[in-house]
Amino acid sequence: MNETETIFEQSRCISHEIRNHLSICEIYTQIIRKHLEEENINNNSINNALNCISKSLKIMSNSLLDLKSLNNISLKNCDLKELLQEGIKLSEVYIHDKEIKIKSDIKTSAQALIDENKFLACIVNIIKNAIEAIDKKGEIKVSLEIKDNNAIIKISNNGEAISKEKQKIIFEEGFTTKKTGSGLGLHICATNLKAQNAILKLNKSTPEITEFEIILPVFRN
Repeated sequence: MNETETIFEQSRCISHEIRNHLSICEIYTQIIRKHLEEENINNNSINNALNCISKSLKIMSNSLLDLKSLNNISLKNCDLKELLQEGIKLSEVYIHDKEIKIKSDIKTSAQALIDENKFLACIVNIIKNAIEAIDKKGEIKVSLEIKDNNAIIKISNNGEAISKEKQKIIFEEGFTTKKTGSGLGLHICATNLKAQNAILKLNKSTPEITEFEIILPVFRN
């Protein structure tokens, strides 16, 4: 077995073990839901947390399938407004003790042919980066505009600006501005969105605002 085959086999085994433990997490979320129902407990915070955990588990399971196939894109018609709202909700956990408001300007919607889990993962990743760019207090804005036959999604923040030198290579594999970053997040986002006929770009990054934009074809509801 050569080195490439060894790495592939190791990845396959690791993926299998991770998926086993993800399934355990999903089983326990179902058990918790059942106990809450049996005890007639309706707590919105707990329900929201369980929903976010379940969705995150699905995203992770979907990502692990990439280790088995280089073409693991499953396209289906999705409502962009619902996906963006779900992405915002999933991202809020990263705020922790910061004073950050995530504002949405999503007054319309449209259907898009995309991979639901991979698209959602990209939205969460970009918002998470925005949260990390803000030191203590700030604002993140997520907007959706339908223009001609395209959806234009903008995610902006008023955190630390990205230098002009780094803006040129921000989507390259291995690039990161974080001390503990892998340099894979934005590269994976750009790659996965391209496979869904979407474009990810950095519009601008100044001391006042950093804005990312996603453009993808849609058809109106």
